[in-house]
Amino acid sequence: MNDRTNTSGQESTTYYGLPVIKEPVWTWEVPAYFYIGGAAGAAATIGAVLQVLDGDNSERLVRRCRDIAAAGTLVGSGLLVSDLGRPERFLNMLRVFKPGSPLNIGSWILVTASGLSAGSAVLSRTRGFRRKLGKLAGLGAGAIGLPLSGYTAVLLVGTAVPVWRASRRSLPLLFVASATGAACSLLEMGDFDEKELTAVRRLGTVTQLSELALAKAVEKECARVGTGRPYEEGLSGTLWKASTACTVASLAVDTFTGKSRSGRIAAAVVGTIGSIALRYSVWLAGRASARDPRATFDSQKMPGE
Repeated sequence: MNDRTNTSGQESTTYYGLPVIKEPVWTWEVPAYFYIGGAAGAAATIGAVLQVLDGDNSERLVRRCRDIAAAGTLVGSGLLVSDLGRPERFLNMLRVFKPGSPLNIGSWILVTASGLSAGSAVLSRTRGFRRKLGKLAGLGAGAIGLPLSGYTAVLLVGTAVPVWRASRRSLPLLFVASATGAACSLLEMGDFDEKELTAVRRLGTVTQLSELALAKAVEKECARVGTGRPYEEGLSGTLWKASTACTVASLAVDTFTGKSRSGRIAAAVVGTIGSIALRYSVWLAGRASARDPRATFDSQKMPGE
């Protein structure tokens, strides 16, 4: 056995420096799905809320939300199938319903959201009874969109990977806030009237500020048990800092130039880059954390466990 000093200055015991748990085998498609699926879910929820509160006056914005949700869930499903290697592996997860399994519940959430989002995007463009069905599907997609935007983080914190497990309280909230900000960035690229754009910009500002606060909360949770090194060093640390910088830059650009179309698009693009960087940072941080035996041993001393 080897004794080494952890980031808190305490002695940390490892077994000859060998990893204790297996490194996640997910490929690049998974963090891409974290972003695309999250943005799709948040867009569906925003569209449903607008439909209830101001559907007649915000029809174009609601329609764009439905389109983003439909496209995002479709692409997200493709990314998951690509990561699994064969479509039947994804279908096998739907053979049972296990409320205690985040992965199984997440699969059902994605399938349900995909169907409802596609239905709302297509049927709401028709007339009569089918249009009413489209609006009803939009409400259903909005209801399931919120869990879609954050269930992936619940899946992560339920694993044995120290850096993910340590942030079990704040990481799901961070994913939801970031997904909502990502959806707002995509919406800001559209051509809407001033009232619609003002609503999107305000929501985007609130969610991006929340994202910055929750990112700090993740860092603090991980630092308490000495598992936060992946967010400070290496490629994962670089992407984590880049994500924060992009979010701050997006807020600044939108505040000072957001009333112009070019300013809005610039803020949206920078915000989108930040959202993507966040997902890849979390993914890479998990891989680095799994390779670090000291983080695994230190995480066993997590407060409250």
